[in-house]
Amino acid sequence: MALLRTIVTLVAAASAMPAPQISPSLSTRAVCEGNTASDRSVWCDYSIDTNWYDEAPDTGITVEYWFEVQNITAAPDGFERIVLAVNGTVPGPLIEANWGDTVKIHVTNALTTNGTGIHWHGIRQNYTNQEDGVPSITQCPIAPGESYTYTWKAIQYGTSWYHSHYSLQAWNGVFGPMVIHGPATANYDAELEPIVLSDWSHQTSDELYSYSETVGPPELQNGLINGLNTFGDGGSRYQTSFESGKSYRIRIVNTAIDTHYKFAIDGHSFQVIAMDFVPIVPYTTTYLDIGMGQRYDIVVNADQETADYWMRAVPQSSCSSNSNGADIRAIVRYSASSTADPTSTADANLSNADCNDELLSNLVPYLSQTVVDPRQDEDLSVSVGFVGNLFKWQIGLSTMLVEWANPSLMQINEGNATFENQENVYKLDNANEWVYFVIETQLAVPHPIHLHGHDFFVLAAEEDATYDDSVVLNLNNPPRRDVANLPSAGFLVIAFLTDNPGAWLMHCHIGWHTSQGLALQFVERESEIPGLLTSASVLQDTCAAWNEWADAVGIEEEDSGV
Repeated sequence: MALLRTIVTLVAAASAMPAPQISPSLSTRAVCEGNTASDRSVWCDYSIDTNWYDEAPDTGITVEYWFEVQNITAAPDGFERIVLAVNGTVPGPLIEANWGDTVKIHVTNALTTNGTGIHWHGIRQNYTNQEDGVPSITQCPIAPGESYTYTWKAIQYGTSWYHSHYSLQAWNGVFGPMVIHGPATANYDAELEPIVLSDWSHQTSDELYSYSETVGPPELQNGLINGLNTFGDGGSRYQTSFESGKSYRIRIVNTAIDTHYKFAIDGHSFQVIAMDFVPIVPYTTTYLDIGMGQRYDIVVNADQETADYWMRAVPQSSCSSNSNGADIRAIVRYSASSTADPTSTADANLSNADCNDELLSNLVPYLSQTVVDPRQDEDLSVSVGFVGNLFKWQIGLSTMLVEWANPSLMQINEGNATFENQENVYKLDNANEWVYFVIETQLAVPHPIHLHGHDFFVLAAEEDATYDDSVVLNLNNPPRRDVANLPSAGFLVIAFLTDNPGAWLMHCHIGWHTSQGLALQFVERESEIPGLLTSASVLQDTCAAWNEWADAVGIEEEDSGV
Protein backbone atom coordinates (compact mmCIF):
# COMPACT_ATOMS: atom_id res chain seq x y z
CA MET A 1 0.00 0.00 0.00
CA ALA A 2 1.51 3.33 -1.03
CA LEU A 3 0.91 5.97 1.63
CA LEU A 4 2.15 9.51 1.20
CA ARG A 5 3.20 10.22 4.81
CA THR A 6 6.04 11.68 6.76
CA ILE A 7 6.96 11.29 10.40
CA VAL A 8 5.69 14.28 12.36
CA THR A 9 7.58 15.70 15.32
CA LEU A 10 6.47 18.50 17.62
CA VAL A 11 8.55 20.00 20.39
CA ALA A 12 7.56 22.41 23.14
CA ALA A 13 6.69 25.85 21.84
CA ALA A 14 7.21 29.17 23.57
CA SER A 15 4.68 30.00 26.28
CA ALA A 16 2.58 32.39 24.24
CA MET A 17 -0.83 32.28 22.65
CA PRO A 18 -1.02 32.25 18.83
CA ALA A 19 -1.73 35.49 17.03
CA PRO A 20 -4.96 35.64 15.02
CA GLN A 21 -4.50 34.55 11.44
CA ILE A 22 -6.30 33.14 8.47
CA SER A 23 -6.39 29.37 9.00
CA PRO A 24 -4.42 27.09 6.67
CA SER A 25 -6.01 24.50 4.45
CA LEU A 26 -5.24 20.87 5.17
CA SER A 27 -5.74 19.96 1.52
CA THR A 28 -1.99 20.04 0.82
CA ARG A 29 -1.16 17.64 3.63
CA ALA A 30 -0.45 13.99 3.04
CA VAL A 31 -3.39 11.85 2.00
CA CYS A 32 -3.65 8.31 0.75
CA GLU A 33 -3.24 7.48 -2.92
CA GLY A 34 -6.51 7.66 -4.84
CA ASN A 35 -8.26 10.00 -2.41
CA THR A 36 -9.04 12.99 -4.62
CA ALA A 37 -11.58 15.78 -4.75
CA SER A 38 -13.63 13.78 -7.24
CA ASP A 39 -13.70 10.59 -5.13
CA ARG A 40 -13.13 10.87 -1.38
CA SER A 41 -14.48 7.35 -0.84
CA VAL A 42 -11.18 5.77 -1.97
CA TRP A 43 -8.27 5.19 0.42
CA CYS A 44 -5.40 3.28 -1.22
CA ASP A 45 -6.44 -0.39 -1.18
CA TYR A 46 -9.33 0.39 1.19
CA SER A 47 -12.46 2.51 0.94
CA ILE A 48 -15.45 3.89 2.78
CA ASP A 49 -16.99 0.41 2.43
CA THR A 50 -14.27 -1.25 4.55
CA ASN A 51 -15.53 -2.55 7.88
CA TRP A 52 -12.99 -0.82 10.13
CA TYR A 53 -14.07 -2.88 13.13
CA ASP A 54 -12.69 -5.99 11.40
CA GLU A 55 -9.81 -4.66 9.33
CA ALA A 56 -7.67 -1.58 8.93
CA PRO A 57 -4.54 -0.61 7.04
CA ASP A 58 -1.15 -1.22 8.60
CA THR A 59 1.01 1.52 7.12
CA GLY A 60 4.16 0.64 9.05
CA ILE A 61 4.52 4.36 9.76
CA THR A 62 4.81 5.93 13.19
CA VAL A 63 3.91 9.57 13.72
CA GLU A 64 5.53 10.93 16.84
CA TYR A 65 4.83 13.95 19.04
CA TRP A 66 6.43 15.51 22.09
CA PHE A 67 4.07 17.29 24.47
CA GLU A 68 4.86 19.31 27.56
CA VAL A 69 2.07 20.25 29.96
CA GLN A 70 2.96 23.69 31.28
CA ASN A 71 1.80 26.55 33.49
CA ILE A 72 1.56 29.78 31.50
CA THR A 73 -0.17 33.13 31.72
CA ALA A 74 -2.35 33.90 28.71
CA ALA A 75 -5.31 35.98 27.57
CA PRO A 76 -7.19 34.04 24.86
CA ASP A 77 -10.09 36.53 24.95
CA GLY A 78 -8.07 39.52 26.15
CA PHE A 79 -8.52 38.71 29.87
CA GLU A 80 -5.25 37.48 31.36
CA ARG A 81 -5.27 34.47 33.70
CA ILE A 82 -3.28 31.42 34.69
CA VAL A 83 -3.63 28.72 32.06
CA LEU A 84 -2.44 25.12 31.87
CA ALA A 85 -1.39 24.41 28.30
CA VAL A 86 0.17 21.84 26.00
CA ASN A 87 3.34 23.21 24.41
CA GLY A 88 2.30 26.71 25.40
CA THR A 89 -0.91 26.97 23.40
CA VAL A 90 -4.67 26.56 23.92
CA PRO A 91 -5.83 24.45 22.16
CA GLY A 92 -2.68 22.35 22.13
CA PRO A 93 -1.00 21.18 18.89
CA LEU A 94 -2.98 19.23 16.32
CA ILE A 95 -2.29 15.49 16.28
CA GLU A 96 -2.48 14.29 12.68
CA ALA A 97 -2.16 10.76 11.34
CA ASN A 98 -3.42 8.51 8.57
CA TRP A 99 -5.72 5.55 9.05
CA GLY A 100 -3.44 2.64 9.90
CA ASP A 101 -0.56 4.69 11.33
CA THR A 102 0.90 4.09 14.77
CA VAL A 103 0.76 7.23 16.93
CA LYS A 104 3.34 7.79 19.66
CA ILE A 105 3.09 10.76 22.03
CA HIS A 106 5.68 11.57 24.67
CA VAL A 107 4.05 13.59 27.48
CA THR A 108 6.20 15.44 30.02
CA ASN A 109 4.60 16.95 33.11
CA ALA A 110 6.26 20.36 33.55
CA LEU A 111 3.71 21.46 36.15
CA THR A 112 4.87 21.93 39.72
CA THR A 113 1.76 21.21 41.78
CA ASN A 114 -0.35 18.85 39.65
CA GLY A 115 -0.21 15.40 38.19
CA THR A 116 -1.48 14.83 34.67
CA GLY A 117 -2.48 12.13 32.19
CA ILE A 118 -3.75 12.46 28.63
CA HIS A 119 -6.80 10.62 27.27
CA TRP A 120 -7.19 10.17 23.52
CA HIS A 121 -10.92 10.75 23.30
CA GLY A 122 -12.81 8.22 21.17
CA ILE A 123 -9.76 6.12 20.28
CA ARG A 124 -10.94 2.54 20.83
CA GLN A 125 -7.58 1.37 22.17
CA ASN A 126 -8.44 -2.05 20.81
CA TYR A 127 -6.53 -4.46 23.07
CA THR A 128 -4.38 -1.51 24.28
CA ASN A 129 -6.30 -0.46 27.39
CA GLN A 130 -3.12 0.72 29.11
CA GLU A 131 -2.80 3.57 26.59
CA ASP A 132 -6.20 5.13 27.45
CA GLY A 133 -4.67 7.77 29.74
CA VAL A 134 -7.12 7.81 32.65
CA PRO A 135 -5.59 8.29 36.12
CA SER A 136 -7.16 5.97 38.72
CA ILE A 137 -8.35 3.59 35.98
CA THR A 138 -5.52 2.77 33.54
CA GLN A 139 -2.55 4.47 35.21
CA CYS A 140 -1.37 6.61 38.10
CA PRO A 141 -1.01 10.31 37.28
CA ILE A 142 2.26 11.43 35.72
CA ALA A 143 4.14 13.16 38.54
CA PRO A 144 5.75 16.59 38.02
CA GLY A 145 9.07 16.24 36.24
CA GLU A 146 8.18 12.79 34.90
CA SER A 147 7.30 11.65 31.37
CA TYR A 148 5.03 8.98 29.92
CA THR A 149 4.89 7.67 26.35
CA TYR A 150 1.52 6.64 24.91
CA THR A 151 1.43 4.43 21.80
CA TRP A 152 -1.70 3.42 19.94
CA LYS A 153 -2.85 2.34 16.50
CA ALA A 154 -5.17 4.52 14.40
CA ILE A 155 -7.60 1.76 13.44
CA GLN A 156 -10.39 4.35 13.09
CA TYR A 157 -10.45 7.53 11.07
CA GLY A 158 -12.16 10.84 11.59
CA THR A 159 -12.13 13.67 14.10
CA SER A 160 -11.51 13.87 17.81
CA TRP A 161 -9.51 15.53 20.55
CA TYR A 162 -7.17 14.73 23.41
CA HIS A 163 -7.48 16.08 26.93
CA SER A 164 -6.21 15.65 30.44
CA HIS A 165 -8.27 13.25 32.54
CA TYR A 166 -6.78 14.53 35.79
CA SER A 167 -9.41 16.39 37.81
CA LEU A 168 -10.57 19.57 35.96
CA GLN A 169 -7.24 20.14 34.24
CA ALA A 170 -8.66 19.75 30.72
CA TRP A 171 -10.77 22.89 31.15
CA ASN A 172 -7.83 24.95 32.29
CA GLY A 173 -6.39 24.40 28.80
CA VAL A 174 -4.93 20.88 28.55
CA PHE A 175 -6.66 19.78 25.36
CA GLY A 176 -6.21 19.81 21.61
CA PRO A 177 -7.60 18.41 18.32
CA MET A 178 -6.87 15.10 16.59
CA VAL A 179 -7.40 14.23 12.91
CA ILE A 180 -7.02 10.73 11.51
CA HIS A 181 -7.29 10.98 7.75
CA GLY A 182 -9.32 8.41 5.85
CA PRO A 183 -12.12 8.07 3.29
CA ALA A 184 -15.34 10.09 3.44
CA THR A 185 -18.98 9.77 2.40
CA ALA A 186 -19.00 13.00 0.37
CA ASN A 187 -16.57 14.76 -1.93
CA TYR A 188 -14.92 18.11 -1.23
CA ASP A 189 -12.18 20.25 -2.73
CA ALA A 190 -10.15 21.13 0.35
CA GLU A 191 -10.02 20.62 4.08
CA LEU A 192 -9.69 23.38 6.65
CA GLU A 193 -8.12 22.98 10.06
CA PRO A 194 -10.47 21.68 12.79
CA ILE A 195 -12.82 24.07 14.54
CA VAL A 196 -12.39 23.59 18.29
CA LEU A 197 -15.24 24.99 20.39
CA SER A 198 -14.64 25.56 24.09
CA ASP A 199 -16.16 27.56 26.90
CA TRP A 200 -13.99 29.78 29.06
CA SER A 201 -13.98 31.31 32.52
CA HIS A 202 -11.89 34.14 33.93
CA GLN A 203 -11.12 32.07 36.98
CA THR A 204 -9.55 28.65 36.80
CA SER A 205 -11.83 25.62 36.87
CA ASP A 206 -10.28 24.66 40.19
CA GLU A 207 -11.25 28.03 41.70
CA LEU A 208 -14.84 27.48 40.51
CA TYR A 209 -15.12 23.88 41.71
CA SER A 210 -16.21 24.71 45.25
CA TYR A 211 -19.08 26.80 43.85
CA SER A 212 -20.06 24.01 41.45
CA GLU A 213 -20.31 21.41 44.22
CA THR A 214 -22.17 23.63 46.72
CA VAL A 215 -24.38 25.86 44.54
CA GLY A 216 -24.36 24.36 41.05
CA PRO A 217 -22.66 24.93 37.70
CA PRO A 218 -21.20 28.46 37.63
CA GLU A 219 -21.92 30.94 34.87
CA LEU A 220 -18.94 31.11 32.53
CA GLN A 221 -17.69 34.35 31.06
CA ASN A 222 -17.02 33.39 27.45
CA GLY A 223 -16.46 30.80 24.76
CA LEU A 224 -13.53 30.35 22.39
CA ILE A 225 -13.27 29.22 18.78
CA ASN A 226 -9.82 27.74 18.17
CA GLY A 227 -8.61 29.45 21.33
CA LEU A 228 -9.72 32.96 20.40
CA ASN A 229 -12.58 35.37 21.02
CA THR A 230 -13.20 38.91 22.20
CA PHE A 231 -14.39 40.12 25.58
CA GLY A 232 -15.18 43.77 26.11
CA ASP A 233 -12.47 45.69 24.26
CA GLY A 234 -9.93 42.87 24.36
CA GLY A 235 -9.07 39.78 22.40
CA SER A 236 -9.43 38.91 18.74
CA ARG A 237 -11.48 36.55 16.61
CA TYR A 238 -10.44 33.42 14.76
CA GLN A 239 -10.64 33.78 10.97
CA THR A 240 -10.75 31.41 8.04
CA SER A 241 -11.33 31.93 4.33
CA PHE A 242 -13.36 30.39 1.52
CA GLU A 243 -12.70 30.58 -2.21
CA SER A 244 -15.92 31.08 -4.10
CA GLY A 245 -17.11 27.92 -5.85
CA LYS A 246 -15.07 25.50 -3.75
CA SER A 247 -16.28 22.99 -1.17
CA TYR A 248 -14.62 22.54 2.22
CA ARG A 249 -14.49 19.81 4.80
CA ILE A 250 -14.62 21.25 8.33
CA ARG A 251 -14.22 19.16 11.47
CA ILE A 252 -16.00 20.51 14.56
CA VAL A 253 -15.14 19.49 18.13
CA ASN A 254 -16.95 20.55 21.32
CA THR A 255 -14.39 20.52 24.14
CA ALA A 256 -16.51 22.53 26.62
CA ILE A 257 -16.82 21.79 30.33
CA ASP A 258 -20.54 22.62 30.45
CA THR A 259 -21.81 24.13 27.19
CA HIS A 260 -24.10 22.56 24.61
CA TYR A 261 -23.60 24.54 21.41
CA LYS A 262 -25.55 25.18 18.28
CA PHE A 263 -23.03 25.74 15.48
CA ALA A 264 -23.69 27.56 12.20
CA ILE A 265 -22.14 29.69 9.48
CA ASP A 266 -24.49 32.51 8.56
CA GLY A 267 -26.11 32.06 5.16
CA HIS A 268 -24.66 28.62 4.51
CA SER A 269 -26.14 25.15 4.61
CA PHE A 270 -23.87 22.13 4.81
CA GLN A 271 -23.75 18.35 4.58
CA VAL A 272 -23.01 16.39 7.75
CA ILE A 273 -20.79 13.42 6.84
CA ALA A 274 -19.53 11.98 10.14
CA MET A 275 -20.32 11.93 13.86
CA ASP A 276 -17.55 11.19 16.34
CA PHE A 277 -15.44 8.53 14.55
CA VAL A 278 -18.34 7.13 12.48
CA PRO A 279 -18.96 8.11 8.82
CA ILE A 280 -22.68 8.61 8.14
CA VAL A 281 -25.03 8.90 5.19
CA PRO A 282 -24.83 12.64 4.44
CA TYR A 283 -27.73 14.90 5.36
CA THR A 284 -28.16 18.64 4.90
CA THR A 285 -28.84 21.24 7.59
CA THR A 286 -28.15 24.88 8.43
CA TYR A 287 -27.03 24.31 12.03
CA LEU A 288 -25.72 21.58 14.31
CA ASP A 289 -26.50 20.62 17.89
CA ILE A 290 -23.20 19.52 19.39
CA GLY A 291 -22.87 18.35 22.99
CA MET A 292 -19.76 18.20 25.14
CA GLY A 293 -17.25 15.69 23.79
CA GLN A 294 -19.05 15.25 20.45
CA ARG A 295 -17.61 15.81 16.99
CA TYR A 296 -19.13 16.32 13.56
CA ASP A 297 -17.55 16.57 10.11
CA ILE A 298 -19.32 18.79 7.59
CA VAL A 299 -18.88 19.80 3.94
CA VAL A 300 -19.68 23.44 3.17
CA ASN A 301 -20.04 24.87 -0.33
CA ALA A 302 -18.72 28.38 -0.78
CA ASP A 303 -21.79 29.34 -2.81
CA GLN A 304 -22.77 32.67 -1.26
CA GLU A 305 -22.02 36.23 -2.33
CA THR A 306 -18.45 37.40 -1.89
CA ALA A 307 -18.59 38.87 1.60
CA ASP A 308 -17.71 38.15 5.22
CA TYR A 309 -19.85 35.84 7.35
CA TRP A 310 -20.08 35.04 11.04
CA MET A 311 -19.33 31.54 12.22
CA ARG A 312 -21.33 31.12 15.44
CA ALA A 313 -21.26 28.83 18.46
CA VAL A 314 -24.36 29.62 20.54
CA PRO A 315 -24.70 28.19 24.07
CA GLN A 316 -28.17 26.78 24.69
CA SER A 317 -29.62 28.59 27.68
CA SER A 318 -31.72 25.74 29.04
CA CYS A 319 -28.55 23.86 30.04
CA SER A 320 -25.61 26.25 29.58
CA SER A 321 -24.98 29.54 31.37
CA ASN A 322 -22.63 31.99 29.65
CA SER A 323 -22.51 35.76 30.09
CA ASN A 324 -21.14 36.31 26.55
CA GLY A 325 -23.29 33.70 24.82
CA ALA A 326 -24.41 35.96 21.96
CA ASP A 327 -20.87 36.81 20.94
CA ILE A 328 -18.96 33.52 20.59
CA ARG A 329 -18.05 34.05 16.97
CA ALA A 330 -15.37 33.63 14.33
CA ILE A 331 -15.15 35.07 10.81
CA VAL A 332 -15.38 33.39 7.41
CA ARG A 333 -14.01 35.58 4.64
CA TYR A 334 -14.44 35.07 0.90
CA SER A 335 -11.58 37.54 0.45
CA ALA A 336 -8.54 36.92 2.64
CA SER A 337 -7.63 40.61 2.36
CA SER A 338 -10.86 41.78 3.99
CA THR A 339 -10.65 43.20 7.52
CA ALA A 340 -14.25 44.27 8.16
CA ASP A 341 -16.59 42.68 10.67
CA PRO A 342 -19.34 40.67 8.97
CA THR A 343 -22.88 42.07 8.81
CA SER A 344 -24.55 38.69 8.25
CA THR A 345 -27.49 37.61 10.41
CA ALA A 346 -27.99 34.44 12.41
CA ASP A 347 -30.31 31.52 11.69
CA ALA A 348 -33.38 31.95 13.89
CA ASN A 349 -33.12 28.32 15.04
CA LEU A 350 -29.93 29.06 16.96
CA SER A 351 -31.92 30.63 19.79
CA ASN A 352 -34.28 27.67 20.38
CA ALA A 353 -32.40 27.03 23.65
CA ASP A 354 -32.96 23.25 23.71
CA CYS A 355 -30.14 20.85 24.53
CA ASN A 356 -30.86 17.79 22.41
CA ASP A 357 -28.71 15.69 20.11
CA GLU A 358 -29.16 15.86 16.38
CA LEU A 359 -32.22 13.84 15.34
CA LEU A 360 -31.40 10.15 15.62
CA SER A 361 -33.16 9.56 12.29
CA ASN A 362 -30.51 11.75 10.60
CA LEU A 363 -27.54 9.93 12.13
CA VAL A 364 -27.41 6.86 9.88
CA PRO A 365 -24.01 5.11 9.86
CA TYR A 366 -22.74 4.51 6.34
CA LEU A 367 -21.40 1.10 7.34
CA SER A 368 -24.57 -0.72 8.34
CA GLN A 369 -24.55 -2.80 11.53
CA THR A 370 -27.40 -4.72 13.12
CA VAL A 371 -27.83 -5.18 16.86
CA VAL A 372 -28.90 -8.56 18.23
CA ASP A 373 -32.29 -8.39 19.92
CA PRO A 374 -31.67 -7.81 23.65
CA ARG A 375 -32.45 -10.60 26.09
CA GLN A 376 -32.27 -8.27 29.06
CA ASP A 377 -31.12 -4.83 30.01
CA GLU A 378 -29.77 -3.15 33.11
CA ASP A 379 -31.08 0.16 34.43
CA LEU A 380 -28.53 2.84 35.30
CA SER A 381 -30.42 5.66 36.94
CA VAL A 382 -28.76 9.06 37.18
CA SER A 383 -29.47 11.16 40.26
CA VAL A 384 -27.89 13.80 42.46
CA GLY A 385 -27.66 13.93 46.23
CA PHE A 386 -25.62 15.53 48.97
CA VAL A 387 -22.67 14.41 51.05
CA GLY A 388 -22.70 17.01 53.78
CA ASN A 389 -23.43 20.15 51.79
CA LEU A 390 -21.71 18.97 48.59
CA PHE A 391 -23.43 17.84 45.39
CA LYS A 392 -22.55 14.25 44.45
CA TRP A 393 -23.86 12.71 41.25
CA GLN A 394 -24.68 9.02 41.06
CA ILE A 395 -25.06 6.65 38.14
CA GLY A 396 -26.08 3.06 38.71
CA LEU A 397 -24.79 1.59 41.95
CA SER A 398 -22.84 4.49 43.39
CA THR A 399 -21.12 7.83 43.19
CA MET A 400 -17.67 7.11 41.80
CA LEU A 401 -14.65 7.60 44.02
CA VAL A 402 -11.41 6.01 42.81
CA GLU A 403 -7.82 6.53 43.89
CA TRP A 404 -5.06 8.08 41.81
CA ALA A 405 -2.51 5.80 43.50
CA ASN A 406 -4.45 2.57 43.02
CA PRO A 407 -5.62 2.34 39.39
CA SER A 408 -7.92 -0.47 38.33
CA LEU A 409 -5.35 -1.91 35.92
CA MET A 410 -2.80 -2.26 38.70
CA GLN A 411 -5.34 -4.00 40.93
CA ILE A 412 -6.24 -6.39 38.12
CA ASN A 413 -2.62 -7.06 37.20
CA GLU A 414 -1.70 -7.82 40.81
CA GLY A 415 -4.65 -10.15 41.18
CA ASN A 416 -6.25 -8.30 44.10
CA ALA A 417 -9.07 -6.51 42.30
CA THR A 418 -11.89 -6.94 44.82
CA PHE A 419 -13.22 -3.43 44.02
CA GLU A 420 -15.10 -1.34 46.56
CA ASN A 421 -18.68 -0.13 45.93
CA GLN A 422 -17.41 3.40 45.43
CA GLU A 423 -15.28 2.28 42.48
CA ASN A 424 -18.60 1.67 40.69
CA VAL A 425 -17.45 -1.39 38.73
CA TYR A 426 -19.67 -3.41 36.41
CA LYS A 427 -18.03 -6.67 35.36
CA LEU A 428 -18.53 -7.95 31.82
CA ASP A 429 -16.86 -11.36 31.85
CA ASN A 430 -18.03 -12.93 28.59
CA ALA A 431 -16.33 -12.26 25.26
CA ASN A 432 -18.21 -10.97 22.21
CA GLU A 433 -21.53 -10.68 24.00
CA TRP A 434 -24.07 -7.91 23.48
CA VAL A 435 -24.76 -5.84 26.59
CA TYR A 436 -27.55 -3.30 26.96
CA PHE A 437 -28.02 -0.43 29.38
CA VAL A 438 -30.92 1.90 30.02
CA ILE A 439 -29.63 5.20 31.41
CA GLU A 440 -32.38 7.43 32.74
CA THR A 441 -32.94 10.42 34.96
CA GLN A 442 -35.89 12.20 36.53
CA LEU A 443 -33.93 15.45 36.70
CA ALA A 444 -34.41 18.20 34.13
CA VAL A 445 -30.71 18.15 33.27
CA PRO A 446 -29.28 16.52 30.11
CA HIS A 447 -25.99 14.65 30.30
CA PRO A 448 -23.53 13.83 27.46
CA ILE A 449 -22.59 10.20 28.18
CA HIS A 450 -19.16 9.10 26.94
CA LEU A 451 -17.89 5.52 26.85
CA HIS A 452 -14.19 4.72 26.56
CA GLY A 453 -12.96 1.77 24.51
CA HIS A 454 -16.08 1.38 22.35
CA ASP A 455 -18.51 2.90 19.95
CA PHE A 456 -21.96 2.21 21.35
CA PHE A 457 -25.27 1.84 19.54
CA VAL A 458 -28.01 4.34 20.43
CA LEU A 459 -31.16 2.22 20.43
CA ALA A 460 -33.55 4.85 21.81
CA ALA A 461 -33.57 8.23 23.53
CA GLU A 462 -36.41 10.50 24.62
CA GLU A 463 -36.82 13.68 26.62
CA ASP A 464 -39.43 14.03 29.41
CA ALA A 465 -40.23 10.32 29.28
CA THR A 466 -39.83 7.12 31.28
CA TYR A 467 -38.45 3.92 29.80
CA ASP A 468 -40.66 0.84 29.85
CA ASP A 469 -41.25 -2.25 27.70
CA SER A 470 -43.39 -0.28 25.27
CA VAL A 471 -40.38 1.68 24.00
CA VAL A 472 -39.45 0.54 20.50
CA LEU A 473 -35.71 -0.07 20.13
CA ASN A 474 -34.02 0.58 16.80
CA LEU A 475 -31.84 -2.48 16.17
CA ASN A 476 -31.37 -1.97 12.43
CA ASN A 477 -28.28 0.19 11.89
CA PRO A 478 -28.92 2.61 14.78
CA PRO A 479 -26.62 5.60 15.37
CA ARG A 480 -23.20 4.50 16.56
CA ARG A 481 -20.87 6.84 18.42
CA ASP A 482 -18.93 7.37 21.67
CA VAL A 483 -20.86 10.34 23.13
CA ALA A 484 -24.65 10.55 23.21
CA ASN A 485 -27.01 12.79 25.12
CA LEU A 486 -29.09 11.47 28.01
CA PRO A 487 -32.08 13.79 27.48
CA SER A 488 -33.51 15.97 30.21
CA ALA A 489 -35.87 13.99 32.50
CA GLY A 490 -35.66 11.14 30.01
CA PHE A 491 -33.81 8.02 28.98
CA LEU A 492 -31.03 6.77 26.74
CA VAL A 493 -30.75 3.11 25.69
CA ILE A 494 -27.34 1.92 24.49
CA ALA A 495 -25.76 -1.38 23.45
CA PHE A 496 -22.23 -2.52 22.71
CA LEU A 497 -20.32 -5.73 22.07
CA THR A 498 -17.77 -6.97 24.61
CA ASP A 499 -14.99 -7.14 22.03
CA ASN A 500 -12.29 -5.11 23.81
CA PRO A 501 -10.83 -6.35 27.12
CA GLY A 502 -10.00 -3.62 29.63
CA ALA A 503 -11.13 -1.31 32.37
CA TRP A 504 -13.22 1.27 30.55
CA LEU A 505 -14.62 4.45 32.03
CA MET A 506 -18.14 5.66 31.20
CA HIS A 507 -19.00 9.13 32.44
CA CYS A 508 -20.90 12.33 31.90
CA HIS A 509 -18.75 14.76 29.91
CA ILE A 510 -19.88 17.77 31.90
CA GLY A 511 -16.65 18.33 33.79
CA TRP A 512 -18.33 19.35 37.04
CA HIS A 513 -20.45 16.19 37.03
CA THR A 514 -17.53 13.82 36.37
CA SER A 515 -15.60 15.34 39.25
CA GLN A 516 -18.71 14.99 41.43
CA GLY A 517 -18.92 11.28 40.73
CA LEU A 518 -21.13 10.78 37.66
CA ALA A 519 -19.04 7.91 36.30
CA LEU A 520 -18.70 4.14 36.37
CA GLN A 521 -16.28 1.62 34.93
CA PHE A 522 -16.79 -1.54 32.96
CA VAL A 523 -14.19 -4.21 33.72
CA GLU A 524 -14.42 -6.20 30.52
CA ARG A 525 -13.00 -9.73 30.20
CA GLU A 526 -10.92 -9.29 33.36
CA SER A 527 -9.03 -12.57 33.06
CA GLU A 528 -7.50 -11.46 29.74
CA ILE A 529 -6.35 -8.03 30.89
CA PRO A 530 -2.98 -8.86 32.56
CA GLY A 531 -1.75 -10.58 29.41
CA LEU A 532 -2.53 -7.48 27.34
CA LEU A 533 -0.59 -4.93 29.37
CA THR A 534 1.98 -3.37 27.09
CA SER A 535 4.32 -2.92 30.07
CA ALA A 536 3.49 -3.79 33.66
CA SER A 537 6.77 -2.17 34.71
CA VAL A 538 5.73 1.18 33.21
CA LEU A 539 2.48 0.98 35.17
CA GLN A 540 4.38 0.23 38.37
CA ASP A 541 7.11 2.81 37.77
CA THR A 542 4.57 5.57 37.05
CA CYS A 543 2.78 4.75 40.30
CA ALA A 544 6.03 4.63 42.26
CA ALA A 545 7.04 8.09 40.98
CA TRP A 546 3.56 9.43 41.70
CA ASN A 547 3.50 8.05 45.24
CA GLU A 548 6.94 9.46 46.03
CA TRP A 549 5.93 12.93 44.86
CA ALA A 550 2.44 12.85 46.40
CA ASP A 551 3.80 11.74 49.76
CA ALA A 552 6.45 14.47 49.70
CA VAL A 553 4.00 17.30 49.03
CA GLY A 554 1.00 15.85 50.88
CA ILE A 555 -1.41 16.17 47.96
CA GLU A 556 -5.03 15.24 48.66
CA GLU A 557 -7.65 14.02 46.22
CA GLU A 558 -10.75 16.23 46.43
CA ASP A 559 -12.95 14.86 43.67
CA SER A 560 -13.97 11.53 42.09
CA GLY A 561 -10.44 10.69 40.95
CA VAL A 562 -11.28 10.89 37.24
